[in-house]
Amino acid sequence: MMNVPTDLKYTESHEWVKLSKNNEIATIGLTDFAQEELTDIVYLDLPKVGDEIEATTECAVVESVKAASDIYAPLSGKVIEVNQAVLDDPALVNEDAFGKGWLFKIKLADPAELEELLSDSDYEEILSEKERPDDDEDEEK
Repeated sequence: MMNVPTDLKYTESHEWVKLSKNNEIATIGLTDFAQEELTDIVYLDLPKVGDEIEATTECAVVESVKAASDIYAPLSGKVIEVNQAVLDDPALVNEDAFGKGWLFKIKLADPAELEELLSDSDYEEILSEKERPDDDEDEEK
């Protein structure tokens, strides 16, 4: 079973968001599902401090021994911090996706975008649909 912490918000593209108490700062990372699908992460290209990023647009790249994938901004805002530790040791994302493996922090531009994020239970539902075999087309909801 995938680790899906209940205190975070999620995106359908498998990023997680941890909000500061005042909902002004968002810490962003890759979910357990994403790091497991990618396998061993070997390189990250993250946005720079000061970059303005827009929700749902490509803002970073993660490379693993298996594939290179885009990381999408879950929210719009200005990058205020980048996790240098994961740039130096990308395997931290595999080892501690929700802790030391965080990617970057942004100051939110539009708090209304928070409504677009998924709760832990909504995200778990998406994961359970991914785990189902493809031959269950007759069981459409």
